[in-house]
Amino acid sequence: MLLLAWLVHLYTASGLVLAFLATLAVLDHDYRTAFFWLAVQVIVDATDGLFARAVRVKERVPWFNGAKLDDIVDYLTYVFVPALFVWESLIVPSPLALAMASAMLLASGYGFNRDDAKTADHFFTGFPSYWNIVVFYLWIGAWPQRVNAAILIVLIALVFVPVRYIYPSRMPMWRVPTNVLGAVWGALILMMLWEYPAVPRGVFLASWVFPAYYLVMSAVCHRQTIKVRPADVATVKNH
Repeated sequence: MLLLAWLVHLYTASGLVLAFLATLAVLDHDYRTAFFWLAVQVIVDATDGLFARAVRVKERVPWFNGAKLDDIVDYLTYVFVPALFVWESLIVPSPLALAMASAMLLASGYGFNRDDAKTADHFFTGFPSYWNIVVFYLWIGAWPQRVNAAILIVLIALVFVPVRYIYPSRMPMWRVPTNVLGAVWGALILMMLWEYPAVPRGVFLASWVFPAYYLVMSAVCHRQTIKVRPADVATVKNH
């Protein structure tokens, strides 16, 4: 069982290699491959916690901080690589590229280090730095640079707004339909990557169902839990 615990940690740590591969792809302007590696990391991130709880890694290796490892991987893949993509791809006006990338890095640095970044009842506080997903849609959507910049500015600001967002794999209600929708959404993301640059418009539009559902459910859950006292909020350790 001790070996299984270390294998789970190694599985989480594989995200560091995926971040490196995605970085190399961005620097090569091979954005399709970069997003493929980021997509693989989303799968790892969505499943490593389940494996960790199944083999009780906290009990097997109590001195190793798996949650910290997970945060390092998440920052690299959800924040750093997407920020590098904003800089390299120029999906925003060139004079704003460095400022946008820097703001993403700094805002998420703040968001990751809040004590209530992940609450005891399994919610994220503030926009949960899903920059990999955001820039993927900006890339696929091929919208005007100024529109992309405006979207990024709004989301950067939302990192600092203490609104609760659901943690899909650990939400207290509607977990099964949420995860089923999430799995379908993931398949649509992979389909868009496969079809790029000729992404079917129907697939692109269908892929918006889950993000819309996520925002609606987050708003509903936030309203239902808004009376939770600050003293009841604690950081969640995933591993």
